[in-house]
Amino acid sequence: MKMKKSFIVAMALLSGVLAADAQSETTGAGAAPQENQISAAQLELERRIARLQQGDVDAPAFTFQDREGKDVSLSDFKGKWVIIDFWGSWCRYCIKGIPALKEAYAKYQTQVEVIGVACRDPKEMWIRALQRYELPWVNLWNPDPKGGKVLQDYSVPGFPTKVIVDPAGKIRNITIGDDPEFYVALEKLLAEDKK
Repeated sequence: MKMKKSFIVAMALLSGVLAADAQSETTGAGAAPQENQISAAQLELERRIARLQQGDVDAPAFTFQDREGKDVSLSDFKGKWVIIDFWGSWCRYCIKGIPALKEAYAKYQTQVEVIGVACRDPKEMWIRALQRYELPWVNLWNPDPKGGKVLQDYSVPGFPTKVIVDPAGKIRNITIGDDPEFYVALEKLLAEDKK
């Protein structure tokens, strides 16, 4: 019985390799079609993010509830610099980045408002994370288990994703991941604004 099972697995793997070779020959591409699709999707995402952060695109509107159940909208903060932090309590890089965001918040608190938007989190886990990590800024809960329209609007491919919105409501920077360059960009934008 073992021999038959391993033979079947081997044949299934071989047929997959042959199908991929046949597909590669008919498309004329050296890479598997799935790799080409991923690359095309990645390029499109990079183009969209570059377009969004040129400084002339309005930050898409959203409204979510805070911990007390009060509706809070991005438009409530027009006239201020805003960092939108798309994160989740399940995301280890989001959690890893909290100390640096707290430090930036303390440093720029008079100039910048931070809005944490928890995504793909059950509400109870989000509330526990707020308590555990003592997040001092505005915290909102996105109830859509898949993230919904707001993630599409901001081209959020992963977590954390931080977005800087200027006082006019324009997107100025989108940073994906726990990247120290985000804070360099923030400092530069705030310094330019003072001039």
